[in-house]
Amino acid sequence: MDPINILLAEDEKKIADTLARGLTEHDYEVQVAYDGNIALRFFESVDFDLVITDINLPGINGYELCRIIRQRNQHVPIIVLTALSTTDDKIEGFDAGADDYLVKPFEFRELLVRIRALLKRTLNQQLPSGNILKVADLELNVDSKEVRRAGKPITLTAKEFQLLEYLMRNRNRVVSRADIGERVWDLDFDPRTNVIDVYVNFLRKKIDKEFDPKLIHTQVGMGYIMKEK
Repeated sequence: MDPINILLAEDEKKIADTLARGLTEHDYEVQVAYDGNIALRFFESVDFDLVITDINLPGINGYELCRIIRQRNQHVPIIVLTALSTTDDKIEGFDAGADDYLVKPFEFRELLVRIRALLKRTLNQQLPSGNILKVADLELNVDSKEVRRAGKPITLTAKEFQLLEYLMRNRNRVVSRADIGERVWDLDFDPRTNVIDVYVNFLRKKIDKEFDPKLIHTQVGMGYIMKEK
C-alpha cells in the first residue's frame, strides 16, 4: 500500500516539526511548509492525499490557500488548525473549502482521528457517474456538483453542498445535529456550537425561501428532516 502523503502548512516551526514527527511515527509521509506560498508550490508539484493548514500564515493565508487548493482539487481533504475559534472564523474556513476545523490547543490523537475519518470518507466517495439525488423539484448532481430547484440553478459553497447531499440521502429521516456534525463536518458534537444551525439556515434561504413546498424542516429537540409535507 502506498504511503499517505500529507502537506502541513504551519509557520510556527516548533509546532510544525512536532506535528511532522508525530505523523511520521504513524507512517504518514509529511511535507512541511512554513508559509502559504511555499505550501502552494508544494501542492502544485506533489500529489497529496490530505492537507493540514494554519490560518495565520506568511505569504497567502490559510483561507486563501484553502480556496486555491479547492479550485484545483475538489476532493483532497483539508484540515484547518488554528487558534481562531469563533463561529464566524469556522464558517469562513468551511466556506473557503476546509473539510474540518480543529482549534488550538488540541490533543495530537484527536488530529489523528480527524485524519483517519477524512481519508476514510474520501475513499468512500467513489461514486458512479450520473449520481443524481431528487426530492420534489430539488435536484443534486453528485458528479457535476450542480444543484437546481424547479430548474433554476442554485449556487452553494462546498460545505453547503455536503450538508444538502447528506439531508437528501436521508430524506424522510430525522437527523440530529450530532449526526450532521459527525457525517458532514467529522466533528465530535459540541452542544455549544451553532455552526450547524447557521448552515441549515444558509441552505433554507437558498433552496426553500423562494420555493414551495418547503423541504427542510425542524423537529424540535431532535434535529432536521428533509421531506415534502
